[in-house]
Amino acid sequence: MHAELPRFTGSVEHALDEKGRLIVPARFRERLGAGFVITIAQPEPCLALYPSVTWAKFCTRLEEAPRKDERFRRLVRNIFAHTEEVACDGQGRLLIPAAQRGYASIDRDVVSIGALTRVEIWAKEQYSAHAAPEGEVAEFMADLGLF
Repeated sequence: MHAELPRFTGSVEHALDEKGRLIVPARFRERLGAGFVITIAQPEPCLALYPSVTWAKFCTRLEEAPRKDERFRRLVRNIFAHTEEVACDGQGRLLIPAAQRGYASIDRDVVSIGALTRVEIWAKEQYSAHAAPEGEVAEFMADLGLF
C-alpha cells in the first residue's frame, strides 16, 4: 500500500518581485511541503514544482528505466542540470533561479497552475499562447473515456 500523492488544482495570476521571488499560494505551499523541487517542464516552456514525495517517485521510475543508453544519459543530464531543491522563506516566497526564469521566459507576470501532481509556473503571455483550442479538451476527455 502506498501513500496518496498530493494533488494540485486551481490557478493564480501574480508577479515576481524585483529579486525574482514568487509568493507561492498558501494552498500550493501546504501540499508542496517544507522542501520541494523546482525544475523545467519539458516539452512545455514552463517550470514545475514537485513535492519531494512525487519527485522521489519520478526518480525511482527513472532509475528503473529499461534503457540506459546515450539518449537516457542526455535526458538525465538535462533534467537534473535544471533542477533545484528549494523551500519557501518565512513569507511564503520562492526565489526562482535566473536560468530557470530564462528557460520559461519569465520576467514578471506569471500564472501558477495546479496540474494534478505538480504546480506549473508559466510566464503569463506563454500560458495564454499554450491554452487549448476551443473544443479540444472535451474531445480529448472523450477519447480517454473520462466521460
